[in-house]
Amino acid sequence: MRKFLILVALAAAVPVFAQVTKQERAGIVNFSKVDAVVACGGATETSALEGLAKDGFKAVINLRQATEANANIEQNAAKAKELGLKYIHIPFNTQQLDPAVIDKFLAAVADKSNQPAYVHCGSASRVGSVWLAKRVIQDGWTVEKATEEAKAIGLRGEPLEKFALDYIAAHKK
Repeated sequence: MRKFLILVALAAAVPVFAQVTKQERAGIVNFSKVDAVVACGGATETSALEGLAKDGFKAVINLRQATEANANIEQNAAKAKELGLKYIHIPFNTQQLDPAVIDKFLAAVADKSNQPAYVHCGSASRVGSVWLAKRVIQDGWTVEKATEEAKAIGLRGEPLEKFALDYIAAHKK
């Protein structure tokens, strides 16, 4: 019995890592369910917001810039409001990386009134970048495990990964 209790205690002490679950979803590129309170994706058509609302999402966090082709910021914001979803627009410019983007994202995703949240950009690469920072800073994950998950979500390219890692280095307690 004592060995069993020790094993249970050890299992409880080991962090449980979420499994990224890719799903086909109409109107959403690269949709992934990450955990109980977050799903991620790439380009998202306005028509897809209805399904997100029906599935119980409370907020949409959009990292696309208004100048991107087919970003549909105004249409998505209006549809989200109509459906009772919070619409949080945090433009993430990959040409001018700004740590304030991650600051705003971390605040939005930590706000319980926004959960469950759907986070998206054009391909899910920017989502992977801010998610990497979230997992390490807010959830206490190792950089290695968080990077693996971020890449499964859609993180591509050294600059966005380096941006997240630099942010983590500057903000980790």
